[in-house]
Amino acid sequence: MTSTATDTGRKGRGRRLVLWRHGQTSWNLERRFQGSTDVELTETGVGQARRSARLLASLRPDVIVASDLRRAAATAAELAALTGLVVTHDGALRETYAGVWQGLTHEEIIARYGEEYAAWKRGEPVRRGGGELETEVADRAAPVVLRHAEKLPVDGTLVVVSHGGTIRTTIGRLIGLEARHWESLGGLSNCSWSVLGEGVRGWRLLEHNAGTLPEPVLGDDD
Repeated sequence: MTSTATDTGRKGRGRRLVLWRHGQTSWNLERRFQGSTDVELTETGVGQARRSARLLASLRPDVIVASDLRRAAATAAELAALTGLVVTHDGALRETYAGVWQGLTHEEIIARYGEEYAAWKRGEPVRRGGGELETEVADRAAPVVLRHAEKLPVDGTLVVVSHGGTIRTTIGRLIGLEARHWESLGGLSNCSWSVLGEGVRGWRLLEHNAGTLPEPVLGDDD
């Protein structure tokens, strides 16, 4: 069988992890903290997912896994439609549960929980709104990613469709950053993605917040 240009580009590069954030929601626009609240994509968000799916399909992914929240599941469905792959949904890939913060706007959180917010931004372990620690999010999400990555072919690609905060903590865990430094990874714009590659010393961050033209970061992790 004759190799295509894409096959040649994949040969010998090692496994790849593409961590793809969901499309826009109404709560993103309102700067309202979503967390584990199940908010749907806007019409714009669906369009973002379709456009990004066309780009990601060119990577010829082998596996797609996604959070079971509707905004991530609908985003993943656009890539599945182009690739013919079946999406595996996993609740461990959900966004950080943030208790009483969920449903509040950015301004309301700062007004009511300013000290807690400032401590989180300093990199201190904080249960935002009485919810999960970032390390607990990584504890549940990173093993899911690794479990699916282990099943990839030698030069295979896994696409993980999740949420800004969960992706950031998972990247931090997989590349070996201390938790207090995870905040140094900037937030992802809607339907942008990051790419990890397999190196001799473990996973490496190859691309971050990719997706052609820069877009503002709207969401829980800005």
